[in-house]
Amino acid sequence: MFSVLSNESYKLHHYFKTYSYSKKLVLAAIFSALAAILQSTGNFLPGIGYLISPFATLPILICTIISIPFGLQSYILTFFLLTLIQPGESFVFPFTTGIVGLGIGIALLILKRRIYIVVFTSVLLMAGICFLLYIVQFPVLGPIASTSSSLKVMGFIYIFSFAYSWLWVELSKFIFKKWYKLMVEK
Repeated sequence: MFSVLSNESYKLHHYFKTYSYSKKLVLAAIFSALAAILQSTGNFLPGIGYLISPFATLPILICTIISIPFGLQSYILTFFLLTLIQPGESFVFPFTTGIVGLGIGIALLILKRRIYIVVFTSVLLMAGICFLLYIVQFPVLGPIASTSSSLKVMGFIYIFSFAYSWLWVELSKFIFKKWYKLMVEK
């Protein structure tokens, strides 16, 4: 848990430095469209779509590994695309799946240690959920949590955020190892 996460994400980041600005821009646009489609599946395909929509984190994460500014661009572009496609999802995305992708991507490039990456991302996710739940009074967790502030509920939100972030960190480590291996072989 306290070990340095694999260097594949950092190596991929350096690999993408060789790409031209135009290539990076096209990749950011493609990944933003993919993130918007994945995020809106919860409304388009009730049931199974709720299992697919968390994968909207991955395109934002990949764009952030390409370059932090392109990750931010992809995050913002996905928000605008969701505003056109699914306005309700555009309200949730920046504070949940989007911030997880952006947070993990930035943390992978800067913090490097697994525990720091997970804690950083889980704090971002918890802050996003609490903002929606307590400040905006948007029931992002449905009937599970009320919109009235409670330390017990906030504790459960943090535990969920920590587990969710840890799962995404491990998944991203696996994906980047496989991706780097494919790139080295070609």
